Amino acid sequence: MFPKSAALMALASLALLAGCNRKAAAPPDAPQTRQAESGYATPPAVLKVTREGAGLRLTGRARPGAEVRLASPSGAAMSATADASGLWNLDLPPSPEGRIFGLSAMVGGRPVQAQGYILVTPQGPAAQLRAGAAALRLDPQTSPALGALDFDTTGAAIVSGIAPPSGLVFLKLDGRQIAEGRTDAAGHYAIAISHAIPRGRHVLDVSGDTFSNHATVEIAPPAPLVVGPMRLQVTLGGLRADWLTPGGGLQSTILLD
Repeated sequence: MFPKSAALMALASLALLAGCNRKAAAPPDAPQTRQAESGYATPPAVLKVTREGAGLRLTGRARPGAEVRLASPSGAAMSATADASGLWNLDLPPSPEGRIFGLSAMVGGRPVQAQGYILVTPQGPAAQLRAGAAALRLDPQTSPALGALDFDTTGAAIVSGIAPPSGLVFLKLDGRQIAEGRTDAAGHYAIAISHAIPRGRHVLDVSGDTFSNHATVEIAPPAPLVVGPMRLQVTLGGLRADWLTPGGGLQSTILLD
């Protein structure tokens, strides 16, 4: 069971991610409440994360003229203003550690929170982490490619990636077909696995009419988080992030090689 003191500390850190002004941090459920209050306002989004010199550049979209804010669990924040077309850029200095951020924007005087958290790593992979949903890879990938494997402490899992647009994709686990899905118009897919994946080593195969991608991964429950809301480690198959969701649960995301 997650230690109560550690959970409270991590939740407090994540609450800081939700603030898009410089007032005291709100409870973890504040982003959903704030977004509801802002009506149909579209939240800001990161479109891509690329290397810029020794650091990283985040390029995203928001409502034109909106002030976009990227905040870390420590409370440090950076901001940018979306241009007339809605595009914005933020440059992150280099860091030897993986970093997690909350993304928000001021739209019409109201704060609007993006879903999940933005993860950047010194190794290169980056993603938008989403509770109960598939991660969205933000670093450059060439289609077709496996993107991420997300799973929780029960073993429920989602495999995501990119492939030719508007096509069928089939998922095999350890050589047995278990699910299928379809890519959207941009080529993204997310396939939920209907049964829990047991702990241990497993082979994932995703294929379509013109492609086949493979990955070998190790499934294991995450150790309790004792420092901060996220832990990053190199594992079989790719970088693994164990992170605390806004609801206080633990989710694991493997950014597949």
